[in-house]
Parts: sequence; C-alpha cells; structure tokens
Amino acid sequence: MKNKFFKAAIVTIGICISGISATYAQTSPVNTKQDLDASRHKIDSLDNQLMKILGERERIVKEIGIYKEKNHIPPLQAARFKEVLDKGIAAGSKEGLSSEFITELLNAIHKESLRIEGDSTSVKH
Repeated sequence: MKNKFFKAAIVTIGICISGISATYAQTSPVNTKQDLDASRHKIDSLDNQLMKILGERERIVKEIGIYKEKNHIPPLQAARFKEVLDKGIAAGSKEGLSSEFITELLNAIHKESLRIEGDSTSVKH
C-alpha cells in the first residue's frame, strides 16, 4: 500500500513536469517590453502549476500519514528522505539547478510534509 502512494506521487510529478517541459521548452530571448510581459506570464503560469503539483504531492503525503499511523510507522523516515533528496539533486542537476538549491527546496517540502502527516494523524480515522 505504501509503495502504491509513492509510485502515484512519482508518476503525478513526472507527468506534470513533462507537460511543463513540453509547454515551455521553446523559449525566445527577451528583447522588448512585450517579450518581458510574455515571459512573466509564462513564469506566473509555471508558478501556478508548481503550486498544483505541490498540492497534489501533499494530498498523497496526507494519505501516507494515515497509513503510517495505522501501522505504527513514525512520520520521519530518514532513509526514504535521503533517497528523495539524492534523486532530486540528480534531476535538478540535469536542469542546471544547484545541489544546494535542491537540498533547500526539498528540505522545505519535507518539513511541510511532516507537518501535514502530523495533522493527518491527529484526526482519528
């Protein structure tokens, strides 16, 4: 059951990232105010998609939190987080993102995930 949630999260994020990459793969230089406005619009759209992806991720985290509580598994799984971090750093590197940035980003996401897992376990199911 636990692997089912992890696989769903990975597939969801992968599909979303593939869609984002395909949509914005072709970028053109910013030479005019119109180009600047168009580029800013693309950034706003990407930010919105990122929030939707993060929201979907955290909904899956909540389900995992319920599973962990029912099965007496502690919320913090250090080995799993290291695996997520290593994969994130590798994927980020392919996109030209520094390992420091990816580490900070994933630490922030992980902190929020632990908060959500804690919230999901405070409601009895």
